[in-house]
Amino acid sequence: MADQRTSPYLVLARKYRPRDFSTLVGQDAMVQTLGNAFAQNRIHHAFILTGVRGVGKTTTARILARAFNYEDASGRRPTLDLEVEGNHCRAIIEGRHVDVVEMDAASNTGIGDIREIIDSVKYGPVSAPYKVYVIDEVHMLSTAAFNGLLKTLEEPPPYVKFIFATTEIRKVPITILSRCQRFDLRRIPAEIMSSYLEKILGQEGIGFEADALAMIVRAGEGSARDSLSLLDQAIAHGNGAVTAATVKAMLGLGDRARIIDLFEDVMGGRIGEALTALRELYDLGADPQTLLGDLAEFTHLVTRIKVVPAAADDAALTPDERTRGRDLAGRLPMRALTRAWQILFKGNEETSRAGNALQAAEMTLIRLAYAADLPSPDEVIAKLTQQGQVAVSSQSAPALPPRGPSGSSGGASAMRVEAMQHSPAPMEVAVSTPNPVTRPQAVAQPALATLTSYKDLIALAQAKRDVLVKLALEGQMRPISFEQGRIEVALADGADPGMIATLSARLQAWTGERWLVMVSTKAPEGLTIRQENEQKKQAATQAAHDDPLVKAIMDTFPGAKLVNVTVRDEAAVAEALPAPPIEEDDE
Repeated sequence: MADQRTSPYLVLARKYRPRDFSTLVGQDAMVQTLGNAFAQNRIHHAFILTGVRGVGKTTTARILARAFNYEDASGRRPTLDLEVEGNHCRAIIEGRHVDVVEMDAASNTGIGDIREIIDSVKYGPVSAPYKVYVIDEVHMLSTAAFNGLLKTLEEPPPYVKFIFATTEIRKVPITILSRCQRFDLRRIPAEIMSSYLEKILGQEGIGFEADALAMIVRAGEGSARDSLSLLDQAIAHGNGAVTAATVKAMLGLGDRARIIDLFEDVMGGRIGEALTALRELYDLGADPQTLLGDLAEFTHLVTRIKVVPAAADDAALTPDERTRGRDLAGRLPMRALTRAWQILFKGNEETSRAGNALQAAEMTLIRLAYAADLPSPDEVIAKLTQQGQVAVSSQSAPALPPRGPSGSSGGASAMRVEAMQHSPAPMEVAVSTPNPVTRPQAVAQPALATLTSYKDLIALAQAKRDVLVKLALEGQMRPISFEQGRIEVALADGADPGMIATLSARLQAWTGERWLVMVSTKAPEGLTIRQENEQKKQAATQAAHDDPLVKAIMDTFPGAKLVNVTVRDEAAVAEALPAPPIEEDDE
């Protein structure tokens, strides 16, 4: 008991904190750059280290302070070879060296704190070769403090070194960054982290399971400190052993194999088995929102393996995730995976706000199970046509949207069908199903050289982007006669007479010729262009409702409705159709 009181337990993150660059984990690029700089004696006077929490910023700063101030029996020399402690190393490691000043900018943010540094810079080091200032979380300094530091940071005395560390590099003023040599410390890769944790457990004499380490590495998210803290917790939770069961319970994770079983049940449409599995995991203590998050994470993994097969070799994956993920990636289409991700993502938000999280999670799984294998619109149309449910002639074959790289046109959300045989003019029919997705459509801009008809005049106004004239031509005037240089129109009720002079001026500007625009004295008869188009669209909409193919689509997708019918110009359709073959006379 006396030994325990005199030697308190030291957590793994502190006990195995790197003391030199040879033991620093996962930052080889930075170590190589610093090694070259020290070898060539091109050592900068100010450094800024940035990266996520726990990747080694403060540790690197302390190692650099040792490297600057290395001194042994052979003399003083900056070096990265720190395996043998120098005269100042122990005091720097323990944070008690008088010439190495560490300051936490989170609690010392003002100009007064920086002024103390500026004043002390004037005096040389007491015993070490260099005076080193380490400022952690430097982004927390105030604007006045940054401004006060600028001059000293740009031209410090030759015996002063500055080392800054921050997790928020974007909050550091560019004037500070431009005066420092920047190093970005990366997240530690999973395979390196796994080896590092295995080495520590071996030194501690503690048994472990590979699946348990994979969970800890994944939860650590590339942070050595976070991973070691979780490992410490797992050792205590498992009473001296690191097992998958204890880590799952500690992190609140569902069994990975059972998560994959749940994923397969949902994607296979076996909703009864899926709800039973969800209830069992819930009874074991798993949080519904965490379970949906695990499903989304596995969906992302399968999708990633489908796109990048090498992703299955990630060291952070469990054997089940690796083998079954690769198998599911080969069997599930991309459209099903992307739809599953969207449903789980939305369901996770709904579950977080729901009064009963389990009910919200169950409804999410039900929605996913019924939508998982929903066919795309082009597949439905092709299947209906092949089965003979709809008689489609060669002239009325559906114009399907192009299929994407995954073999899908984008999900069962929107479709366009070409229907010609039942409408007074060729038309496009847009059928909207639940969960619509808007697709942008290109608008053809006519390029007209001459005006031969009233419709050419409307097209020219549209090409010139003169909205007022175009709307007047379509809705306020009815053409009576049209010839080169002369137009006669009848004004509709409520039309603006001033548009006649405006139209004449526009025509002269657009064509370079003078046009005579006359107003007919007869009472306007017939329809304007806009009224004619609306009449055609109504007829086309009715024809589309009666089209057998559209009826079959709407029967296949309950809740679908016809939202738009676009009457295409006959001349444009004629141009789009392939030219008939030329028959050659046999002689």
